[in-house]
Amino acid sequence: MGGVSGLIYSTVPVVVFVPANMIFGLTGAIITALVCAAVILVIRVVRREPITPAISGFVGVAICAFIAHRTGSAKGYFLFGIWTMLLYAGIFVLSIVVRWPLVGVGWNALNGAGHTWRKHRPTLLAYDLATALWALVFGARYVVQSFLYDTSHTSWLAAARIGMGWPLTGLVVLATILLVRRAEKNVQARADAVRAD
Repeated sequence: MGGVSGLIYSTVPVVVFVPANMIFGLTGAIITALVCAAVILVIRVVRREPITPAISGFVGVAICAFIAHRTGSAKGYFLFGIWTMLLYAGIFVLSIVVRWPLVGVGWNALNGAGHTWRKHRPTLLAYDLATALWALVFGARYVVQSFLYDTSHTSWLAAARIGMGWPLTGLVVLATILLVRRAEKNVQARADAVRAD
């Protein structure tokens, strides 16, 4: 959410946190990450970009910083994100189980298409697959980053957070677009068949 600039903005506090921790210690790293998040917030306000992602980004960094402070460890900065990935994976899987795949719900809500897509099995399957891909990505992020957290590899944890962010997100967005287009073709074909009858 927030496009390419959102991805960049969300990465900056993580990128500065680890080296700042090595140079200034945990308190210095926390302050540096918070300052970065605040500067990004100000930049977005000045550029009149949507402010909601900036505020949520700042709040996210503040939560991560608070956890790092409370745990007394730099790796604590990543704990909130790790557990968030597990939560997202669970929500996406649950949406498939209850037959309301989140990709289908989100896409059709944005386009005002209603809920008729759920009655057409091939369309529902396409949305199930797209939703499953997102669940898989969130699950993979959780497994890898949780392992690095448990083994106290803070630098690798930061690298995994960034490396599993942009590239995986790009791939799953592309796959989602292809699956959504397939679902839309299924809906259109069904509508054409109904009209032909």
